Amino acid sequence: MNLKLRLIIMNFLQFAVWGAYLTSMGSYLASAGQGAHIGAFYAMQGITSIFMPALIGIVADRWIPAQKMMGICHFISSSFLLGMAYYAMQEGTNADFGVLIGLFTVGIGFYMPSLSLSYSVAYNALEKAGMDTITAFPPIRIFGTVGFICTMLLVDILGFQTTYMQFVVSGVLGIMLGFFSMTLPDCPINKGGKKTLVDALGLRAFSLFKDRTMATFFIFSLLLGVALQLSNSYANPFITSFKAIPEFASTFGANHANALISLSQCSETLCILLIPFFLKRWGIKKVMLMAMLSWVFRFGLFGAGDPGTGVWMFILSMIVYGVAFDFFNVSGSLFVNQFTDKSMRSSAQGLFMLMTNGIGATLGTLGAQNIVNYYTENVNGIMIGDWSSAWYIFAAYSLVIAILFAIFFKYDFKPEKKVE
Repeated sequence: MNLKLRLIIMNFLQFAVWGAYLTSMGSYLASAGQGAHIGAFYAMQGITSIFMPALIGIVADRWIPAQKMMGICHFISSSFLLGMAYYAMQEGTNADFGVLIGLFTVGIGFYMPSLSLSYSVAYNALEKAGMDTITAFPPIRIFGTVGFICTMLLVDILGFQTTYMQFVVSGVLGIMLGFFSMTLPDCPINKGGKKTLVDALGLRAFSLFKDRTMATFFIFSLLLGVALQLSNSYANPFITSFKAIPEFASTFGANHANALISLSQCSETLCILLIPFFLKRWGIKKVMLMAMLSWVFRFGLFGAGDPGTGVWMFILSMIVYGVAFDFFNVSGSLFVNQFTDKSMRSSAQGLFMLMTNGIGATLGTLGAQNIVNYYTENVNGIMIGDWSSAWYIFAAYSLVIAILFAIFFKYDFKPEKKVE
């Protein structure tokens, strides 16, 4: 089989596994009587991201080739997600919070390292084939987002948005990817490496805080990381809650939240292509400000819209998500790569991920849980209440961060001259 096709399949399945439940898990938890704990489940993604990728990365570097380690991660992750689905099927609304989150924590704990491993496997395979990763990988990676969208829509069409079956879909796909991973090109290991634990965990990158520009950047990365998972956590339960309002009960959006939310991922695929254009002309500060202001619009439009005559605001919110997510995550990663020394780039990227998807996302989802629980209540498996106030609070937070970033982040950007 052609190498690029094999890597496309790998990326498609890698993100299809995640897309099966990431945006709809909140609605399942609400229907299972766990609505008050939605934030805790999503926070586990951030908590496990703080240490699991680094630990699994050490194993892949020294003892087990990355493609096989990725397969093992998917076997373990999928087994626990399937176990979670089985337990949920047996217990229904009587499921114990501790058991559910325990099974999910192990599942997501072994999934998160597979993300970075999939990049290592792809880069290694492309380099061994003599290809330029910068030009060859992005078109392959796009199929990951396609896979994410496909399982979002599949779960929606099959009516699994509020049931444990979304974890069955994820688990089955994960087992398939586990076996497929074992067939991918072999990645080298370095048994004789003398890298210290400090280096392996990326802790050396904390020395970057000595530089004021980088320290400011990482601090604001953490603060904006708070917003990253809020809509993944609560967008589906929020839109689904309109089914409890007679005026909106039969609208498409209220009954097919995942289909509506999938527009966000479609926007994301397009915005990735715009990043080089914006970065070269306006620099990281303006691009990051665009992302921050887009989060303001993302949350504000959720607060003002509805799935009826106001559905256009939901659609516009989905469109700006691409700018909000990609202009922050991808542009931030490129800035870190450009600003740091080659000897520390991997560690610096790990620190960026730690601040955003680790600490920031964890604080955000736990904080959002308290806000949403204050304004809403679980009624017959649907979280109803004053959702608008919650979204406006999130929007106000993003606006404050944008203003502070504009004031305190100093970076001397020199735009590239246009080549005729």
